[in-house]
Amino acid sequence: MKKKVIAIVGPTAVGKTKLSIELAKRFNGEIISGDSMQVYKGFDIGTAKIKPVEMQGIEHHMIDIRDPNEEFSAADFKENVQTYITEITSRGKLPIIVGGSGLYIQSTLYDYNFSTMKRDHDLTREMEESIASSGIMPLYNRLVKIDPEQANKIHPNNHRRVIRALEIYESTGKTMTEYQKAQTIESPYEPMLLGLEMDRDLLYNRINERVDVMMAEGLLEEVRDLYEKGYHACPSMKAIGYKEFIPYFEGVQSLDETIELLKRNSRRYAKRQFTWFKNKMDVTWYSVTPETINEKFGIIFEDLAGILK
Repeated sequence: MKKKVIAIVGPTAVGKTKLSIELAKRFNGEIISGDSMQVYKGFDIGTAKIKPVEMQGIEHHMIDIRDPNEEFSAADFKENVQTYITEITSRGKLPIIVGGSGLYIQSTLYDYNFSTMKRDHDLTREMEESIASSGIMPLYNRLVKIDPEQANKIHPNNHRRVIRALEIYESTGKTMTEYQKAQTIESPYEPMLLGLEMDRDLLYNRINERVDVMMAEGLLEEVRDLYEKGYHACPSMKAIGYKEFIPYFEGVQSLDETIELLKRNSRRYAKRQFTWFKNKMDVTWYSVTPETINEKFGIIFEDLAGILK
């Protein structure tokens, strides 16, 4: 029989963490973070990483497993999480994946076969030198011509992903989009995808308020510490909640401008998360508000009760 796995998805600030704890308590579960940034040590406030007291004794995985200067890909995530799913199930418990990184969760649940070719370090170095001398746009524009669908998913500032997409094409003759479309549509698991959604204006207000709370909790100091330790050039610092502060530290942007930029980027990210899950995955959606969230949780528990016996 296939292993049962729950995945709780949806935009940031909608209530996924709270639901995961309640599900784990009711159905004997352990929680796996599905957030691509919570794997990094020191990235706590800006990633809304769950605090030990909030875990309520529930075992959590995929948190604080990498240093900020280490790379961590969707393929790494898939390998780690699939191991945890096996281990958690062997203990007679229910794996519950929680997070908003769509590709990471999808690749795990549907066993994406990422290209296993070895890295072409000479080609990588050549492209890195090109970026250093001419900037990213010549390479990014090349990716737009070769694989426009993949280029649309990658921000030009994400040099690592631009290089990797071009490297795959140059080494194999296939685009990354072609690799992804060749994946199997059948999951090796029995996945149950639960999505939380919220009225957009209400969600955006919650996101703005969350940023204010993060600032009060010390987000500025957290990012400054990472910046001063020399991590500002690492891929991890390109995450929302961290990259916005670099211009402030460099004296070209005010703190007020930084906070507003962070709020705007967080809202836009929430919109992209929602669109991804709506279009890419078979999710059962539950619309919530702060007033109805506990009532909706009760409905979710009832819906799962018969399935998880």
